[in-house]
Amino acid sequence: MATHFSQERLRVRPSSREDAVVASAREKFERTLVSVQGSLVGSVAALEHPRSHDALNYGEVFLRDNVPVMIHLLLEGRFDIVRHFLSVCLDLQSSTYQTRGVFPTSFIEENGRLLADYGQRSIGRITSVDASLWWPILCWAYVKRSQDWEFGASQKVQRGVQLLLDLVMHPTFEGTPVLFVPDCSFMIDRPMDVWGAPLEVEVLLFGCLRSCGHLMEIAKRDRSSRLLEQRLELTRQWIHDLRSFLLKHYWVTSKTMQVLRRRPTEQYGDHQQENEFNVQPQVIPDWLQDWLEDRGGYLIGNIRTGRPDFRFYSLGNSLACLFGLLAAPQQRALFRLVLHNRSHLMAQMPMRICHPPMEAAEWMNKTGSDPKNWPWSYHNGGHWPCLLWSFGGAILQHEQRHPQADVLLMGQAKAMLEECYWSQLNQLPRQQWAEYFDGPTGTWVGQQSRTYQTWTIVGFLLLHHLLRVNPADVSVLSLDGPP
Repeated sequence: MATHFSQERLRVRPSSREDAVVASAREKFERTLVSVQGSLVGSVAALEHPRSHDALNYGEVFLRDNVPVMIHLLLEGRFDIVRHFLSVCLDLQSSTYQTRGVFPTSFIEENGRLLADYGQRSIGRITSVDASLWWPILCWAYVKRSQDWEFGASQKVQRGVQLLLDLVMHPTFEGTPVLFVPDCSFMIDRPMDVWGAPLEVEVLLFGCLRSCGHLMEIAKRDRSSRLLEQRLELTRQWIHDLRSFLLKHYWVTSKTMQVLRRRPTEQYGDHQQENEFNVQPQVIPDWLQDWLEDRGGYLIGNIRTGRPDFRFYSLGNSLACLFGLLAAPQQRALFRLVLHNRSHLMAQMPMRICHPPMEAAEWMNKTGSDPKNWPWSYHNGGHWPCLLWSFGGAILQHEQRHPQADVLLMGQAKAMLEECYWSQLNQLPRQQWAEYFDGPTGTWVGQQSRTYQTWTIVGFLLLHHLLRVNPADVSVLSLDGPP
């Protein structure tokens, strides 16, 4: 495990360079902000729009891309923009029968009219599930930070919450508490064999349900009803069942893998069966042995009958820490795992979205020979600077809440985070704030990477704020309930 980081080298780096980069990033971020209905509403996906003959949508306001934007604005106290963003998204919440309750993937104002995309203009024509799940999380973060309890309890917000809960908690043919989705339905929006119950969607579902519960609790203060009480109780039970399911079937360590390898298979009709998803020991990859080491742990990417996905997904694991899905000891096991595998996950441009990448025949068969997701690129093992703020937030939140827990480990994790921050500070301006980076070490700018990507810029600003301006502000990322 790489455990030595040069604290002395960190101290002697000139602050003037850091100040200049931060000032430049702030100036660029301000230029990404656009107006809808006469007021600032959020950021376009990229500062430099693609060439006019490219039918791309980087000039639109994406709900997913605006997650770090809204958090950054909350920390700056610019609550009016966040509220307007949340309100516009509510106005655009789908009311059609098939997609009732879905929030838009993106929107734009043209000639005074709001145009929303619910997936009909994406590569695979798939609705972005994560956009809908992020909205209540952002709404709760806004209400809690701004103390705008009136907005949280408003009929408009409560109606949006109920429509969304109707969508994600409806009866299905599946008896588990997870949300089943097709491939391409979240940040990994091109074919990557992530259909089923991908980790990122399930962790976002956990955060969505917690946030919806908090918003309903606010409304309950003013106008309690039997229906609201029933929905609140059902939501709490779903949260409990979902967390228990994810910790049982997704959380792996060296110890749990040894148990899994020795479980019986082909079990029928036994409620006490040990191998509910009939996982054959042959599907457990060899690379896991070194990856997990002795004390590391992480949430795998997916659980499907006979086909678990053991790949490591950075965002899902980071959010599991921030949202309180993983307990403190499990979070420390995750930090140990990342430290142990730093050369894979952080490398030259932190951090890798997914590991390991699919190669050769597996890449051809499972991605449809997707030229953008070729091995070590884009979502297939590419490095995304926008992911570091969420993992950094997980480290800082844990340090804030458990200051005396495993001081040596947390010191190493914090030092790694500092090194990653400086790596981005030195490289991103030179590489024009690129969207993603290619190759095993993340050294090369992505083959089709857009420059001056908004969430690259604002992700850096968020991490700078949490490391340098006010570490206590990491509390904005937690899902604690109302006072």
